[in-house]
Amino acid sequence: MENQNQNQLSELPQEPAKGTTVLRTCFNGINALSGVGILSIPYALSQGGWLSLALLFSVAILCWYTGLLLKRCMDSNPLIKTYPDIGEAAFGRKGRTMISVFMYLELFLVAVEFLILEGDNLDKMFPNTNFKIGGLKVKGQRGFMLLTALVILPSTWLRSLGVLAYVSAGGVLASAVVVGCVLWAGALDGVGFHQGDELLKLGGLPTSISLFVFCYCGHAVFPTLCNSMKDRSQFSKVLVVCFITSTINYGSMAILGYLMFGDYLKSQVTLNLPIGKISSKIAIYTTLINPLTKYAVIITPIATAIEDTYPFRNANRLISILLRTLIVFATVIVALLIPFFGYVMAFTGAFLGVSVSMLLPCLFYLKINKAARSFGFELMMIMGIVVTGSFVGVIGTYMSLKQIVNHI
Repeated sequence: MENQNQNQLSELPQEPAKGTTVLRTCFNGINALSGVGILSIPYALSQGGWLSLALLFSVAILCWYTGLLLKRCMDSNPLIKTYPDIGEAAFGRKGRTMISVFMYLELFLVAVEFLILEGDNLDKMFPNTNFKIGGLKVKGQRGFMLLTALVILPSTWLRSLGVLAYVSAGGVLASAVVVGCVLWAGALDGVGFHQGDELLKLGGLPTSISLFVFCYCGHAVFPTLCNSMKDRSQFSKVLVVCFITSTINYGSMAILGYLMFGDYLKSQVTLNLPIGKISSKIAIYTTLINPLTKYAVIITPIATAIEDTYPFRNANRLISILLRTLIVFATVIVALLIPFFGYVMAFTGAFLGVSVSMLLPCLFYLKINKAARSFGFELMMIMGIVVTGSFVGVIGTYMSLKQIVNHI
């Protein structure tokens, strides 16, 4: 879910008889939490100032706790296998439909983010590049987004994504490589660590929190990971390892980026790196390759959900290819109309991330577990998350939409 890796892990071939080990589940969980958010985490810190790091840790703790709530929901019924199953167990078909819409919309916007990311970074690598398409002249970023879509289109026609899913698991390594390259640029390529002197920026906190939430949007895949385990009772420990590891990675990148570029940070830290340095090239090439391998995995659940509906249930292969091509075309249109990486990510985190990772786990748990409705510390904790999440969601969504509209 890249919070942008969400649902991709459900495509991984699993061991039906044995189940996955704790180590492999930890790896898959970290992969689910390690996505394009790593590029924007320094920008998020620059928007809120140093004290906003406390918000990063708070969001991590809250999302870890709501991940535990999802596991408790699964423990209530052995037939629950996925997040939509939890929604149906809580609120019937309406609950399943609600969580499915949120999940697929989030996946769609992550696919849009991939195209914007590719356009931004290719434009940095090859500035002032123009394309001619059907007599029309397309400049830089938008031209590269169209080119990226054409390159990845054939991969979206595949129905079996086992190989692609294993390649996409390299997201954990890719995130570590990018952090290492940023450190390299600061320590050895002359950038230094002399920026970032703002303690708190109240006006930028909504954007900061929205981006922080986006980084921890792995909840859509948590039930799948839990269900795939050899020993489901160990999933609580898996969540601890995943969130601690991801928070160390995100926190390191945020601190490094803010110290290096301060208030001059762009929505993706790779866009700040000095051109021509080998560290910058490695970071950008790593950033470019990752979405190419993940895009098809991200949109496949959307295509599959549509293909399973009545009009397309028995459709032939050609209809399937046409449908998937239209989905890619839709992501291209949205990316061309709203080519603002940071603002789209902030909207995704504030509106969809808060809903899927904070609000709905709490509501589903309270509905399924009647004992949790009794007044006590647990109920107070859950209600605190609901109130806080609702406030963050409303303010963050409003601010991100306002920024998008102002820049269109």
